[in-house]
Amino acid sequence: MDNRQAIGSWLSGPRAAMEDAGAEFGYRGEQLGLPEEGPGSIARPGRRLGALVVDWALCVLIAYGLITDGYTPATGNWALLVFLVLGILTVGTLGFTPGKRLFRLRVVGVGTGRVQPLRALARTVLLCLAIPALVWDRDGRGLHDRLAKTVEVRM
Repeated sequence: MDNRQAIGSWLSGPRAAMEDAGAEFGYRGEQLGLPEEGPGSIARPGRRLGALVVDWALCVLIAYGLITDGYTPATGNWALLVFLVLGILTVGTLGFTPGKRLFRLRVVGVGTGRVQPLRALARTVLLCLAIPALVWDRDGRGLHDRLAKTVEVRM
C-alpha cells in the first residue's frame, strides 16, 4: 500500500474505509423510507445551518429591538428564549420556522408526517441545549431529531 493511500483513508474517516472494503451504507434517509433526492429527502447540513442562522438573527433582532432596547449582556438570553418560543409555536403548528421556510425545509414526524406539539417542544428544548444538535447519526439527523422522532426534509 502506498503511504498516500493510507493517509487518504485515515483522513476520509471510518465510513470511507468501510465503503472501500465493500460495505453498503445506502443513502441518507433510506432507512426512514425517504427519497434520495428532491422533495421529501433529508435536508443537507448547509441548508439546515443557513436556516438556523436566519432564525437566530431574527430572534436576536427581536430581543435587541423589542425586549432589551439595545444591546445588553441579557440580549443573548432573551434571544434564546425567543428562539425557544418561535421553534415551539412554528414547528408545532406549521412544521417550519421562518428560516426553514426561506431555505425550503420542513420538520416532519417519522412515520406520521406531522409534528405533534409535544414533540416540537422536546425537539426545540434539545436544540436550545446545542449539544444534541451536534451529535448526528448516519442519516444526518441530530440527536434532538432522533429523540423527538422527527426528521428535517426538503420541501
